[in-house]
Amino acid sequence: MTGFTYKRVLLKLSGEALMGDKEYGIDPAVPQRIAQCIHPAWEAGVQIAIVVGGGNIFRGVSGAAAGMDRSQGDNMGMLATVINSIALQDCFERNGMACRVMSAIEMRQVAEPYIRRRAIRHLEKGRLVIFAAGTGNPYFTTDTAAALRACEIDASVLMKATKVNGIYDADPVTHPDAKKFDTISYAEVLNRGLKVMDATATALCKDNHMPIMVFSMEETECFERALRGEHVGTTVVEGKDE
Repeated sequence: MTGFTYKRVLLKLSGEALMGDKEYGIDPAVPQRIAQCIHPAWEAGVQIAIVVGGGNIFRGVSGAAAGMDRSQGDNMGMLATVINSIALQDCFERNGMACRVMSAIEMRQVAEPYIRRRAIRHLEKGRLVIFAAGTGNPYFTTDTAAALRACEIDASVLMKATKVNGIYDADPVTHPDAKKFDTISYAEVLNRGLKVMDATATALCKDNHMPIMVFSMEETECFERALRGEHVGTTVVEGKDE
């Protein structure tokens, strides 16, 4: 693992990112690009766990807004993450990377049930592990699932891949003069209401001293550079008073 700063990481991917230029579903080119991004680090021995959202297929919040029961909508959203996880697993394995999908909702025909010690053992044996079905509970986002799993497996850092290259004080798409942060504290993220992760996920990371790194997966070799300790995107860490 020469040259890599982090031994074990959790990578959070959005479901929307899997769409690529499509309006719905999965663009096969996107999982392939993700596989190519993480392969060098995996091959070098970095232990990589992944949580992926389901927004490219179904979002529970959107369903609730349309009149659906929120719990039912969230259950559908969690199942959507399983579809995305299996798609990623297939792509990773076709690229020569051993991979396991572990689901918080039992469905033994397609995924292993989530067991913390087994997940850690998979990582120690050099397998990618994809955590599917969120936390297994409605009302919790996949951001919160990512924060929870990162803490449970004792990851060195929670890495969130987004469409932008870090955290800004305003939406850089609509505000060209938005300021990008190199580092920012959990408290400032929460107080400013910055849309890094939802407040529950950020608070969970804060309470468990889990650093959050936000970067763009679309930038060439960004993931590998981040693992090597290079300054990439924005890092959320403890402030002086935290």
